[in-house]
Amino acid sequence: MSSASTLPVVEETLTRYRELVLPALVDDRPERGPSYLYDLLPVYPSRPGKGLRAALTLATCAALGGDLHLALNSAVAVELFHNAFLIHDDIQDASEDRRGGPTLHSLYGTAIALNVGNATNLLALQRIRANRAILGGSLAWQVFEETETMLRHSLEGQAIELGWIRDNAVDLVDDDYYRMCLKKTSWYTCIYPARLGLLVARGSTTDLTVLDRFGWYLGAAFQIQDDILNLVGDYGQYGKEIGGDLLEGKRTLMMIRLQRVLTGSDGDRLRSYLGRTRSERSDEEAAWVLLQMREHGCVEAARRSAADLAQAARAEAGQVLAEVGPGPDRDFLLGLPEYVVTRAR
Repeated sequence: MSSASTLPVVEETLTRYRELVLPALVDDRPERGPSYLYDLLPVYPSRPGKGLRAALTLATCAALGGDLHLALNSAVAVELFHNAFLIHDDIQDASEDRRGGPTLHSLYGTAIALNVGNATNLLALQRIRANRAILGGSLAWQVFEETETMLRHSLEGQAIELGWIRDNAVDLVDDDYYRMCLKKTSWYTCIYPARLGLLVARGSTTDLTVLDRFGWYLGAAFQIQDDILNLVGDYGQYGKEIGGDLLEGKRTLMMIRLQRVLTGSDGDRLRSYLGRTRSERSDEEAAWVLLQMREHGCVEAARRSAADLAQAARAEAGQVLAEVGPGPDRDFLLGLPEYVVTRAR
């Protein structure tokens, strides 16, 4: 199947699985309790989103011959963890917008948003626990172990990125970014969902590493594209404030390249800019940084890196799926690498 015909399949599969998972995301909460907790749990899930992680779990399971309904519980948990991460990330990054609306902490304050994020994680853990009745004790325990591994990698990756900002790291190289990306993004966005789908489809004795490279490359391509959209995307489609990463001082692949090529007074100006807090960085200075990125080809270089990673991810998926018969889930997995680097949100 050509890429031109695969991309619609990706969109259709994302929509199909999002509609399958969404009711659980917005309704899976106690009927009674504090309104500033349970009434706010559906805020992010109800806004437009891709549902990529749940779809990756379900499509992997279905493509490899598994029972889709046995993986549904895990897919819901994956999306709940994702929404909890978004709430906490927005607080840590002091972001103003998420999925086309104000961030939760902007609307209700940091303390309430933190509590809602923690409750979302609790709902995810409840779903993981409920797998015992669905999958049996042994397989459910392995799902839990995969979840523990994912959470550790994700927290470590976030700590690395936040530490770079706090310490004003100025000597990073591309490999530093990729290592951070593996932990912060690839594990919970792609590796973990794919491993869960594979685990449910093939059982506890299967080799879960066969899709790791696919997930690693796919997640890195996804993150680079997200970084690019934050710089030059369209707010109406992207759903978050454009330029937020610049104001936060994030060490994206573009920023690392710019730090490497700017010298003299311009290099000093960039280091001074990155050494300030977000509240001390002005929109005018951020616009200057973006201009320098454009003039030094940082954005285009990042696009090429993302495209190379997407090509590598498709090759890895092709090897794993070589013996799998045709179908929309197989086409989804093969088309996903191109989708993540051509998406507008």
